Amino acid sequence: MILRTFKAILLVAYIAILWAVYSAVHIERYIDLVVFARPIDQVAPPVAGTFTPEVQHWWTDIDRWASAHSLDPYLVATVMQIESCGDPQAVSSSGAQGLFQVMPFHFSEGAVMLDPETNAATGLSYLVYTLNAASGDPNLAMAAYNGGPGVIGLPMEQWPDEVRHYYYWGSGIYAEAKSGGGSNQRLQEWLDAGGRTLCGQATRRLQL
Repeated sequence: MILRTFKAILLVAYIAILWAVYSAVHIERYIDLVVFARPIDQVAPPVAGTFTPEVQHWWTDIDRWASAHSLDPYLVATVMQIESCGDPQAVSSSGAQGLFQVMPFHFSEGAVMLDPETNAATGLSYLVYTLNAASGDPNLAMAAYNGGPGVIGLPMEQWPDEVRHYYYWGSGIYAEAKSGGGSNQRLQEWLDAGGRTLCGQATRRLQL
C-alpha cells in the first residue's frame, strides 16, 4: 500500500514537472493571447520603418501566408517589398505577375494570377523551393527567387547584375527587419535607387 502511494506521488510530481516545463516554453505565446488578444501563432507586426506602409498594409495576410508555408514572415515581407511594394496588380515587362511577381508558367491553367491569395500561394511555394535548394540560406534563396536556382551553384561574381542587386537589397532589408530597430537603412537605399516609384504605384492602387 505504501509503495503504491509512493508511486502515485512520483507520477503526480512527474506530470507537474512536465507541465511546468511546457508552460515555461509557451508562456510568451499565452501572454500574447490573453493580454494582447493576439492569436497564438500570429507574429507581431513590424514597427514603422521596417517595411514601407504599402507592405505593412498586407501584414495580417503576410503572417498568414508565411505560417501556411512554414516561412519567416519577415522573409515573405522582404520579397514582397522588392518585387511589388505591395501592389497586387503589378505586372513587369517580363510578364511577372502580382504581389510576388510570379512568372505565368508557375501557375496552373486557368489560375487568376493577380488574385492575392493565388499569387501568394504560387509565389511562396516557389520561395520554399528555392529555400530548400539553398540549404536554408534565406539570402541565397532570394537570389534564386530572382535569378533561378541555377545561381546557387555559381560564384557571386558570375551572377547577372540584377541578381547581385537583388541579393544586396534583399539580404540587407531582411537583416535590418529582423533586428527590430525600425530604421531600415537598406530599405531607404532601395527606395532611393528606384523603389520609390514602385511604391508610389502601390500607394495609388491601394488608395493609402
